[in-house]
Amino acid sequence: MEFRTERSTFADAVGWAARVLPTRSPVPVLGGLLLEADGDRLRISGLDYEASARIEVEAETVRPGKVLVMGRRLLDICRVLPKGPVDCAVEGSRFSVAGDGARFGLSVLPLDDCPALPELPDFRGEVDAEAFAAAVAQVAVAAGRDDALPVLTGIRVGLDGGTMTLAATDRYRYAVRSLVWQPESPDVAADVVVSARRLTEIARSLDRSGTVRVALDGGSIGFENGGMRITSRLLEGRLPRHDKLFALDRPIVASADLGPLLDAVRRVAVVAEGDSPLQLAFCDNSVHVQAGYEDDVASQRLPAVLTSADDVTVAFNPSYLIDALASFDASVVRFELLGPGQRAMLTGLSPASDDGARPLHQHLLMSVKPLV
Repeated sequence: MEFRTERSTFADAVGWAARVLPTRSPVPVLGGLLLEADGDRLRISGLDYEASARIEVEAETVRPGKVLVMGRRLLDICRVLPKGPVDCAVEGSRFSVAGDGARFGLSVLPLDDCPALPELPDFRGEVDAEAFAAAVAQVAVAAGRDDALPVLTGIRVGLDGGTMTLAATDRYRYAVRSLVWQPESPDVAADVVVSARRLTEIARSLDRSGTVRVALDGGSIGFENGGMRITSRLLEGRLPRHDKLFALDRPIVASADLGPLLDAVRRVAVVAEGDSPLQLAFCDNSVHVQAGYEDDVASQRLPAVLTSADDVTVAFNPSYLIDALASFDASVVRFELLGPGQRAMLTGLSPASDDGARPLHQHLLMSVKPLV
């Protein structure tokens, strides 16, 4: 096996495929990347027990063949290679990488031990890569971090005709984002859960790739664009449905400009020790943001619109509130409030939201006991 390609092309492809490799694995072969050269194409693929990735790039093949090498070591080499063309070849039991006078050698792994790359599931439709990446990022902030409850570390991917719904919850907050996509058939329907960490990595890696094809079956989800394809196993279980949780009975509604409010919350939160609450008091067409106790306090008052004669004061975990506000791509945030210690709905509003259409992005938070 022998091929030549550009350093930037090679490094980018190795880095993309290596994203699925386990940091540590008792099975050395799962730390390997499979390189296959044939004609004018180089395919690089990797996998672990949960995901697989393959990318295809241009290369000049001198001698076709394939080789399995340690992926992270190859990635380290790619990062320090000089700019310009790179020549790679298998020489006996060693894989050599050379460019502009620099030369590296890597031991090869036995090809017979390399597991086959899983096939892509059935294609279900396609979605704009940039919009998909943005939506995943908006809901991922609400995903759980406790591996003892695996399903809560995931993002729900719901497919219903031409609508894709993404959702995540850690039991204390619940984020939902819907977006338009193009299904293979009008009756496409699915409700699965994917690792939030894995889906975030996938979305980021494809966010400049135009349209991404989505594949799905009972055990895995896959994405493909051009020469890139990646799969991930689904998590077992289902997230709790958000429909009833999001239905608030006669809430008090208030709104404020998102940017200034987020800045104020971040500013005031510096005096909130640990998870001590940050308070929002809506009254007299203003919102008073306050945190801290005794002499260590901070506050700021901002304009707000309260569509009720009743004033309301609620408090939130500061980091949860910051995560929620920062996830919105909007000019105004609307609060639907039931009162202290109860559910609170946050919705990002933009000028286009005034047409009465269903909100695309909502974030439910549990409020806590306000400051005394």
